[in-house]
Amino acid sequence: MLTIDDFIETGALLTGHFRLSSGLHSDRYLQCAKLLMWPERAERAGRELASQLAEFSPQAVVSPALGGVVVGHEVARALHVRALFAERKDGSFILRRGFALGPGEHVAVVEDVYTTGGSTREVCTAVHEAGGTAVVVGSLVDRGLPAGAFPVAARSLLSLPVPSWPAEDCPLCAAGQPLESPGSRRPG
Repeated sequence: MLTIDDFIETGALLTGHFRLSSGLHSDRYLQCAKLLMWPERAERAGRELASQLAEFSPQAVVSPALGGVVVGHEVARALHVRALFAERKDGSFILRRGFALGPGEHVAVVEDVYTTGGSTREVCTAVHEAGGTAVVVGSLVDRGLPAGAFPVAARSLLSLPVPSWPAEDCPLCAAGQPLESPGSRRPG
């Protein structure tokens, strides 16, 4: 079972002062790529998450690029369905590269980490716009979203409530600690 120890052992749990993809600041950052770079760990995490999503009978998995691609692929492998990913174009997620969904095709939207849930909701919208139906969302880690944060059921392997703050309320900014932006979506 995936635990916080997996993140610590692989160096995927970072401490410092970070700007998250959401724009919020935090003293901890989950660099899931450091966990997922180990194929056996990625496969195990994908199997575990797939076991929580299987009851929703997804016919495809769609993940946001870049952070969700590897875990989405592993979940799709375990579910024996297609793995697709959505990319940003002009600020919005869309399916590209010839990816398509059938009308009403049931989709699991899979992400590495939920912080605010914004990227996951955006990918749910992209699935809808492509003709599919998001039936469940899943992640490796939930950083503390409230129940009902998504319009469909949500599942995560690990709940890790980590404080985060708007920049203007960040105690690390107030203390003058240097800020890092390690995510794939860096502010311009």
